[in-house]
This record gives sequence, structure tokens and C-alpha cells, in this order.
Amino acid sequence: MNVAIIGGGAAGMAAASRIKRLQPKWNVTVFEKSPYVSHAPCGIPFYVGNVVKNFKDLCTYDVEFFERERGINVNICKEVEEVGDGYLIAGGEKYEWDKLLFATGSRASKLNVENEDLDGISCVNYIEHGERVKALAKDAENIVIIGSGYIGVEMAEAFLRIDKKVTIIEIKEYPLPEYDAEIGAILKAEMEKYVNFKFNERVVAFEGKDKVEKVITNKGEYKCDMAIVAVGIEPNIELAKQLGVKIGKTGAIATNSRMETNIENVYAAGDCAESINVVTKKVDWIPLATPANKMGYVAGVNMAEGYMEYPGSLKSQITGFFNLEIGKVGLSEKEAIREEYNVVSSFITSRTSAKYMRDGTIHLKIVADKNGKVLGVQCVGKDVAKRIYGASALLYKGADVKDFFFTDFPYYPPESRVWDPLVIAARSLFRKLGMP
Repeated sequence: MNVAIIGGGAAGMAAASRIKRLQPKWNVTVFEKSPYVSHAPCGIPFYVGNVVKNFKDLCTYDVEFFERERGINVNICKEVEEVGDGYLIAGGEKYEWDKLLFATGSRASKLNVENEDLDGISCVNYIEHGERVKALAKDAENIVIIGSGYIGVEMAEAFLRIDKKVTIIEIKEYPLPEYDAEIGAILKAEMEKYVNFKFNERVVAFEGKDKVEKVITNKGEYKCDMAIVAVGIEPNIELAKQLGVKIGKTGAIATNSRMETNIENVYAAGDCAESINVVTKKVDWIPLATPANKMGYVAGVNMAEGYMEYPGSLKSQITGFFNLEIGKVGLSEKEAIREEYNVVSSFITSRTSAKYMRDGTIHLKIVADKNGKVLGVQCVGKDVAKRIYGASALLYKGADVKDFFFTDFPYYPPESRVWDPLVIAARSLFRKLGMP
């Protein structure tokens, strides 16, 4: 059996490894256009900011490991140019396949403005961008970042760590626009201590001769030595469309719970594929590393003639800005309203340790529907990861406000209170829900 996998990132290598474990005699070949596999683009800000010293550490395993230890044929620097029924062409060579997986990932969205291709302008989406951005930053003094989502926030910290002057241009009112205003306002106040933040501004053009020298918005002009475009991502679906694979309403490849597409023996997983949102139970596009690995695992099991279903994702996320942690799982209030839930919410400020121990302030928002089902949690402050981990486990099982209140979170004075912030937030909803 010849299995072809297009893409050697999280989903692709997880699927390849599972197939070889279950069907060791099968011929499994991975095609990856970059020089790296099992790569972690999420680590690029930490490499640029000198937290991670060696670029190769951003790859969990190297090519030799997969070939030697798992018997996978890995073709790096080999981009697939054409996909047809039972064959593909990569690097001008033709390969046959009996089963095919699209794990083509996503790419950075463009602004589609004048001079966007000037030297000195980059995104931070593919692993190769890590070395490019670090090289550009070496001789740069003023850096402009367009967008303040996760990448924008993390790249701002990275550049500040290497003593650069940073300006962020954001089209919305707060950083991390997916979050609600209560969380965004706290992050905004902290970031503005270090960053020249320009909100409610839209980039209309870049200017420069040999390289970028200026970013032009609808409200002003900003000199820069380099610019980072971080305004979102979109799925790589061109090869799938070439084969006639169905594209879903989100713009990503449509799959069922076994990661199968509409074409027999053709699968999709990772950032290029749709899945289910565990909270809404609707089809969604959730391009994150943790779901990508699991989607690849499930695809691998099913391609190897096993049976496994992918239940979906909660869109659990954690990031940070220096000592400030930020996290979200499930829906924000504005997302819940957009999904037409009848929403109740509560925003609290609490300590994360006993009163007589170190200060650990956390701001937490919980969102539920009128029946008490919890839809999402957002936090900013100290010890956020613990609360997002706990909330993720509860949301995955469809917990309601009472479940959050009665969950037996452990007590340890230096690290956690008797009344955990998640418990306090749940209790604060009791009155709004007509509970005792």
C-alpha cells in the first residue's frame, strides 16, 4: 500500500507515524516543501527573542529520526505541484498513491496593499521565517507589527527582548480581538508601557526604495526598518481543489469525524481542514497545533484501516506578554452572542494564592447560556494556565456552572486558594441564573 502525505508539519508527521506503527509494511512517503519536518512555527517568537538559542530546537525531531526509527520516507525541499487520481508530481517526479493525506497547513493572510512585497516585510507563519526575521531584526532599530493577535503580541515581546523599538498597528480597539473588552483592556494597559500602540488604524500602503522605510495607515505614517504582517491566516487548499476535494463553508477542507474527505481514500488534517467546535457542535476551522497533532493521529489510524473519530476542539489557547499570562478556552461573550446564545457572564478579580502568601492576581471572565451551560472562560494575570487547563477539561465534558462550582480543585496556599478563581466566577453567576 502506497500512502502519500503532503505536508511534514504536526498533522502530517503524526499521521505518518501512526500509519507505520499500525501497518509497518506499508510504504509511507511525506512531501515537505521546507527543509524541516515536525516543525514548530509557534516557537519563532522565542527564537527571535533569544529565549531559544538554536533554531533547530524548533523541530521536535529531524528527518533522520523519522527515516531511521519509524521507516518513513521523507522528502524535504520537495513541493507538490500537481495532484491527480492516484498520483502526484513533486519536484518534477511522479509518485503513485493508494491513500492520500492533505496536511498542507495554512499561510499568512496578506494585507493586499501597495508595496507589500518590499524587502524587510515578513510574516511569521512558516518555520523558515524564524531565521529570516531574526536576520532582518539584527540591523533594525524601529519595527512595525501589523496586527495584535497571538503572533503580534508574542513578536512584540520578542523584539523588545532584543532592545528594538516596537510600534503595533491594530485595526480593532484592543489587542487580541477575539477576547472580550475586559481582558483586552488589561493587556492594552500593560503593553502600552513598552509599545507604541496605534488602535483603530488600517494599513493602506508601504513605502521604500530598496526596502521598507515607512508604513502608511488611514491616520498616519510610521518610519520603520522592518515590518511584520500578522493579520491572520488562511488554509492551503489549492492542491485539494485541484483533485476535486470539497471545500467547506469555513474555506478549509471539509472532513467527517474520521478526517475523510468526499473522495475515497483521501483525507485531510491540521490547519487545512475543518473540524467540530466542541462547544457549539458546529463545523469550525480551528488552526492550532494541539488539534493538528490529534487530527493527524486520527487520520493515521483510519488510513491504516483502524477506526477512530475526532470529537473536535475547544480552541484552547494560552499566550503571554512578559509576566502577564493570557488564556482563553471556548467562546468569548461576543463570540457567543454571534452564535445566538442567550448569554450571561461574570468578570471577577481574585488572588491565585492564599492571602498570606505571594501576590498572584488574576482577572477571569466566565460566559454561560441562560440554562447554566458554560460556554467559555478567559483570563489575564498570574497562574492563568492552571485555570485554562481546568476549564478546558470541564468544557470538553459539557460542564455547567454547578459543575464548575463543585469541582474539587486542590488547595495549596502558595499556589491555589480554597476558593479557586474558577469556583468564585461560577458562584458569581448563581444570582444571574436564579440559583441559590
